[in-house]
Amino acid sequence: MSELIKLYQRIVQRVNINLRELNFDVNPYAEHLIAMEQMRSFYAFYGITTDHPLDLHFEHSALAGSYFLGKCKVKNSILYKTDVRGDELKRKDEVRKFQNFTLTLKNDEIIDIEDCILIKTLIHNFSHDPETPERFFIGDTLSMDYANIHGAPTNGCFLGPFATVDLTRMRDCAIGAYSYIQAREISHTQTDPGTVWIYSPGDFNFLYKYPQEALAEYIRLSTDMVPLGKLIDFIEEREENFGRVFDAANLDTVDSIPDTSSLDRYAVILPTFSIGENVLISQRAYIENSSLGKGANAQENCIIVDSILDGYNVSAHGAKIYHAHLQQGVFTGFNSFICGSADNPVTIGKDSIVMPHTIIDAEEKLEIPDEHIVWGLVRNRRELATNCISLEKLADIRGGISLGNMHFEGNGKLLVQAFKDRIHHILEVNGAFFSDNKNDGHAQRNQKLSLNTIQPFQFGEMEGMYPSIRIRP
Repeated sequence: MSELIKLYQRIVQRVNINLRELNFDVNPYAEHLIAMEQMRSFYAFYGITTDHPLDLHFEHSALAGSYFLGKCKVKNSILYKTDVRGDELKRKDEVRKFQNFTLTLKNDEIIDIEDCILIKTLIHNFSHDPETPERFFIGDTLSMDYANIHGAPTNGCFLGPFATVDLTRMRDCAIGAYSYIQAREISHTQTDPGTVWIYSPGDFNFLYKYPQEALAEYIRLSTDMVPLGKLIDFIEEREENFGRVFDAANLDTVDSIPDTSSLDRYAVILPTFSIGENVLISQRAYIENSSLGKGANAQENCIIVDSILDGYNVSAHGAKIYHAHLQQGVFTGFNSFICGSADNPVTIGKDSIVMPHTIIDAEEKLEIPDEHIVWGLVRNRRELATNCISLEKLADIRGGISLGNMHFEGNGKLLVQAFKDRIHHILEVNGAFFSDNKNDGHAQRNQKLSLNTIQPFQFGEMEGMYPSIRIRP
């Protein structure tokens, strides 16, 4: 295992060099990040499908429990239970527009990971850097549990637990726990835990910051920098159920899944449940005693328990939904936590938006009306009043508004339209609108996906490392 330890130490130093101007030291976060013996205990696995190029290149890396799809390269890196989804990468000869420029891709895009430690991290979408349209790169970066790197080329960065960087090029930044950043491009920036920042230069700027004491109830770091709190507890209470799907070579087919829907082989689905047509349930999703109506989806690391989703609902990566009724068209953003109970359920009206990294932890019955947007920490009706606004009122804003800890400036109509366009796009690519063999998406295409595994070295200096290997058709 000496080679794995040397690699681990080398990557930590590379990340620290990049963050030296911020005086940010990742050593305390890295010390207890994973148990090294775990790196030889789990296989890696990859998908094979005719819909995406098969080109995987692994070199001098540890990949325990991680998943790969599409065109990916991993070099000098340690990935633990990380999902690298290349099913939305740009393709050769695609034409892309940026401002006044038009660019035709010469090659299929690749996800290129080098000198990184990525723990239970999701990597998805495609590069939103117009300067590197054919390469979605992640380098010299350390990310902690349940972080999301989504369409965000990243170099020299740290992401705390449950942090998300979305559609943003990032360089030499430290992103605090449970922060969500969508800002096109950032560099040499450090964010406090619980920062939600959506910025489109010249259009709008949305900023919310969680009260630190309140956030600590849901996610905090121990003195050893180990993630703790309600979010971690909610996940760990259900973790044991994943053992069966990862340990078994073959699983029984679930007959009640419609032909137009897809249940990933590495998802957990427990009785009683109901799945409608055109539904996508991704790997590491967890569904229990819930109903997902036509066109709904549950993306990676989603947990949906004792809940009803009427249909065309987007549950983005890491969303957690408990004792809730989400009416048609409700969007639940990255790592959001909707937590009701049998006595105090949460109801969210039609076409409403739960912004990324929102926590709704109901102390009383909560109802969010149709076509509203909600953000931040909401535990009661009083907090809902300062963390929610109708989409119509938000669209009318020109200038600025402050509600509680939220500050917005710019054109509200552009923010609302950006959300609506993105929600429609997500539903479209996931196959929600499939009909008469038209408009197929992930829910239909994933049915034609097979999986293979790769095993690590079990003994000697290379224990926990994986063979260098190139996998092509």
